[in-house]
Amino acid sequence: MQDYEDEKKYKLAKKRVDDERGFYTHLTFYIVINIIVLFINTNFESQGFKNWSQWHLYITPILWGIGLLFHGLKVFKNNFIFRKSWEERKIKELMDKDDTLDVL
Repeated sequence: MQDYEDEKKYKLAKKRVDDERGFYTHLTFYIVINIIVLFINTNFESQGFKNWSQWHLYITPILWGIGLLFHGLKVFKNNFIFRKSWEERKIKELMDKDDTLDVL
């Protein structure tokens, strides 16, 4: 019975790691490809930064960014940084360190 529970926990943890790795891969591609697309579309060699005000250059990063946001929400739905449990954990961490608390 214990082996089954351990295997189930392992599979859930592995899926979580795979989901997070997938998100970070998605984020990496988003950054790299959008930088390349922006520099190609701005005709940087001949016009420099003069062409950055054209709205159509930002459609791909904005729409893809919305998709990336939803991907991140799906992956990290229970693990956002500033949740109540994070606050409690941080308070406990600071209380455990005597030197971090300033006495007024």
